[in-house]
Order: sequence, then structure tokens, then C-alpha cells
Amino acid sequence: MKDEKLDKVEELTADYEKAEMDLLRNALKMSYTERFFVMTRLMKMDIMLRNAKITHQPDFKFDRT
Repeated sequence: MKDEKLDKVEELTADYEKAEMDLLRNALKMSYTERFFVMTRLMKMDIMLRNAKITHQPDFKFDRT
């Protein structure tokens, strides 16, 4: 029983490691221009989220009578 659980955990970690390596390989294949565009997109989103203002209006459907 314990061996089966350990095998599943080892398989999951191997899958995560493979996925991480695939992401790194794909990132290395990107040109400097593509990296620049990704970075500027992330910076724009960061600025937008920092300047966002969250407002809340109470729900008036509840009637207190």
C-alpha cells in the first residue's frame, strides 16, 4: 500500500519536473524581441493592477422591514 502511494508521488514529481523543463526549453527558444514584448505586456498589466481601484456597493435587494 505504501509503495503504491510513493510511486504515485514520484510520478507526479517527475511530471512537474518534465513540465518545468519544457517551459524552460520553450523560453530559451524565444527571441529577444518576443521576450521584450512579453515583459512589456507584464509591466503594463502590473501598472494597471496597481492603479486599479476596487469599489463596493451594498446589495439593496435585502429589505429590512
